[in-house]
Order: sequence, then C-alpha cells, then structure tokens
Amino acid sequence: MIGRLSGQLAEKNPPQVLIDCQGVGYEVDVPMSTFYNLPALGERVTLLTHFVVREDAQILYGFATPGERQAFRQLVKISGVGPRTALAVLSGLGVAELAQAVTAQEPGRLVKVPGIGKKTAERLLLELKGKLGADLGAAAVVPAAINDDILQALVSLGYTDREALTAVKALPTDVGVGEGIKLALKVLTR
Repeated sequence: MIGRLSGQLAEKNPPQVLIDCQGVGYEVDVPMSTFYNLPALGERVTLLTHFVVREDAQILYGFATPGERQAFRQLVKISGVGPRTALAVLSGLGVAELAQAVTAQEPGRLVKVPGIGKKTAERLLLELKGKLGADLGAAAVVPAAINDDILQALVSLGYTDREALTAVKALPTDVGVGEGIKLALKVLTR
C-alpha cells in the first residue's frame, strides 16, 4: 500500500526513524545498514517501504535500496520468520553478504545474527536458495575460493563480516591467501 516515503528526516532512534512528509510524521523501522547511511536530521530522505498490517499494529519498514526491500520480502515469506527477525538479519548482514551466504550455503554467517540459531540458519539458507542468491547474487560479487579463505581467516581473527569483506574487496584480484591476509590486515589497521 505505501511503497515509498520521501520527506524530511525528523528523528533517528535506532532502529526507528521519523520522516516528516509535508506535516505528517511516519515512524519507520529500518535495518542498521540503512540507518547508518541516513543523512543528518533535517535533511531530505527517501526510503522504499514495506507495510505490515497485523491485528494489533500497522508497521512501516524502510529500506535504502530495492535489494534490501527484496531480501526483506523474501525473508518474511519463510514460515516462522517475522519482520523483526528479517530486520535483524538485514542489520547483521548486508544484502550482498546474505546472498553470498545463501549461494555458498554457509550457516555460520547467519548464526552470528542475534536470535538466529543453527537450525534456523540452515532452514533460512534452504528456503532462500534459488530465490535470494539468484536474484541478488548477480548484483553481489561472489569472491573466488582464495578470497573466501582470506575472508574466513579475518573473521576468525575477530573482525566482523562487513570489515573483512571490505578489506577483501580492496585486495588485488591475483593475490594468494598468505599475502592477501597480510594486505587485508594492513587495510584494516589503517
């Protein structure tokens, strides 16, 4: 019903924002990936939305990109996954990271999201296979096996998936695992 909101950013209280659309304030729940990319208070913002009507509430969820909204919609289609869980998944993993986890069938990435256990992670990956990985995987760059090894090494050293992925993206394409880890660590320590 409400597909997009465009207006002035009035309040930011994670994970909720208030958008003033010509005198009407809309409370919108957003994933942290969208929240971190919002402009300053008082500036103009446009969010794609997903409207959920329940017996006890009407809630708007907002997204900075069509990919985030599409991933959210795929997640809430899964039995037992509600909007809050879907928002938590998108807050813990970017769309590209989620698509990579689905393509590689890696439950370890999803287990790091609060509220997602091993069985739920495996079920999500199974349900999303062929849906999320195929649709969004084209937009996401899936690293080669060497980059996956570097990524796993950085994560095991305590870096978040997002930090590790950013460091791996900064590496030359023809780097080996050992040299790649050294270069990635230099990128992360800057």
